[in-house]
Amino acid sequence: MQNLRQHLLKGQVIPACPLPLTSEGRWSEPHQRALARYYTAAGAGGLAVGVHSTQFEIRDARHGLFRPVLELVAAELPDSIAKIAGVCGDTPQAIAEAEFALSCGYHAGLLSMQALGDRAEQDVLDHCRQIAKTIPIIGFYLQPAVGGRTFTYRFWREFADIENLVAIKLAPFDRYLSLDVIRAVADSGRADVALYTGNDDNIIADLLTPFPGGQRIIGGLLGQWAVWTKNAVSTLTEIQSLPDSGAQIPGRLLTEGAILTEANAVIFDAANNFAGCIPGIMEVLRRTGLAPSNRCLNPDETLSPGQAEGLDRIAKSYPHLADDEFVAENLDQWLR
Repeated sequence: MQNLRQHLLKGQVIPACPLPLTSEGRWSEPHQRALARYYTAAGAGGLAVGVHSTQFEIRDARHGLFRPVLELVAAELPDSIAKIAGVCGDTPQAIAEAEFALSCGYHAGLLSMQALGDRAEQDVLDHCRQIAKTIPIIGFYLQPAVGGRTFTYRFWREFADIENLVAIKLAPFDRYLSLDVIRAVADSGRADVALYTGNDDNIIADLLTPFPGGQRIIGGLLGQWAVWTKNAVSTLTEIQSLPDSGAQIPGRLLTEGAILTEANAVIFDAANNFAGCIPGIMEVLRRTGLAPSNRCLNPDETLSPGQAEGLDRIAKSYPHLADDEFVAENLDQWLR
């Protein structure tokens, strides 16, 4: 990719890539390839691999999947798609992961700060600066419910000054905290840092809103977009075609935002503090044939009671959200 910044600043649909497993818990390489081909054919502008939706357990020695998964997906994606690798752990581990990702052809690292726990914000900033010396970074504000932490406005203001920062994914699932990041980037004067929503509970509203300081959230890097990706591309394209003034936002898009949030609540299992988030994503993919099961590496991570029935309700109430026909027409060739 010749110009990663320019590509991200155009606004892209970037799914967070899942890990397809058989019902026995074995990695299915054919389905992993099929997913990469699905996202490419659907029009995604990037793919994030080795992130929460890929299951952090791929790094465990007993699974040994971090390297083979990243290698397989990178080899399957064209260079026109932004290849983003999840970068985790303390500083030595994160640098090693970043170096490996670069060797596979990844363009940027989505930087998890989860392993640093409650260390001082300056220590976390030093960590981020070290990783940015190795690979272009995408900041990641992760919601506390799934292991993230709250950072101050001052943290994000200093974070925005990191030279090799190309984007920030806002995923605190909190309007106050999201606005802290947006204001910090505006105050930094950086026009070359792309803002991406990771707020799966507020996707369309995030994309529609012209924020103070002239900031826009121009794309999404989302677990929700790991399913129904072609529909997501169509929605983002429509939003990008609207006037910048925001004066002519169709009410239909606001309704669609509420529908998508309702669907996400079921897929991500919001009622149970997101316990069934990954199985929910995998179950949607299983029903289309893009995954062989909804199994996770952790066998205790399963659909919550009533979650499958909730997915049935969403499918019946909002069939326009799904890519089922598109997937059915192409699945056989994607699985070859």
